[in-house]
Order: sequence, then C-alpha cells, then structure tokens
Amino acid sequence: MTAPAHRPEPPVLPVTFRPTRTRAVLLSVGAVMFAVITAVALLLDMTGGSRMSFILTALLIFGVLVLLSRPQVVADESGVTVVNVTRTRRLAWAEILRVNLRPGDPWVFLDLSDGTSLPVLGIQPGIAKAHAIRDARALRALAESRSAVTDIG
Repeated sequence: MTAPAHRPEPPVLPVTFRPTRTRAVLLSVGAVMFAVITAVALLLDMTGGSRMSFILTALLIFGVLVLLSRPQVVADESGVTVVNVTRTRRLAWAEILRVNLRPGDPWVFLDLSDGTSLPVLGIQPGIAKAHAIRDARALRALAESRSAVTDIG
C-alpha cells in the first residue's frame, strides 16, 4: 500500500498569479521599441505629419504589448478573478470544477460548472514552466479546499 500523494498547502489569500517574466519582456521590448521609433522619427528629416504617424505607430505597438502583458489571476476568499488580454471574468469557487495544465497546453484551463472551459492566460508555462506548474498547483489546492475536486494532468 502506498502513501497518499502529498497535497500542497493552499497559499494565503489574497494571491495574484501572473507570468512575471513574460510581462517583463513584453513591457521592456515595448518601451525600447517606442523610444527607438520615436528617436528615429525625430532624427529623420520629415514633415510633422509623417513624424507624428511614426510616433503614433510606436504608441500603438506599445499599447498592444501592454495589453498582452495584462493577464493575471487574483484569488481571494470569495472566488477568482481571471484577467485575460481583453476580458475579465469573476468566478465563485463553487463554479470551478477542475484546474487543468496538461503537457503542451499554452496556459491553464478551468473547467466550469456550466460545462464550459475558461482559458487562464495568467498562468502560462511559456518562458517559466516550473513557475507556471507551481502556480497551477497552488490554484488547484485553493480550488480543492474551497470547491469540488480538481485535476492537473
């Protein structure tokens, strides 16, 4: 007979999960691109309209990278707030049936009580796989301690 698998203790609430390395890379690249494009626009001999279109394009690129760096998951006593690129969804703990992060998944998926699955871009194994697995296990432990059975494959 084998001993039961050790379940990690849920983290202290409130807790925020986010892909910090990805966020740092996106925001750094966005700031550098904005600075370089703006400097090029100011250094080149062009009309004011052309210069302004360069700067507005740089601002647009930076804005897109800021949006891509937005995902996070905030867990508190009453539930979970999932912030993806353009949408935010609030879930009660009872709505979360399963927390999934299978090999090859780009991010965590939550199986919900209404039969749907919600992608959670705030936990993604892209640059920091071990960090994402640790965060997914912590979210699973929280969901287990507050609602139905969950699973990470």
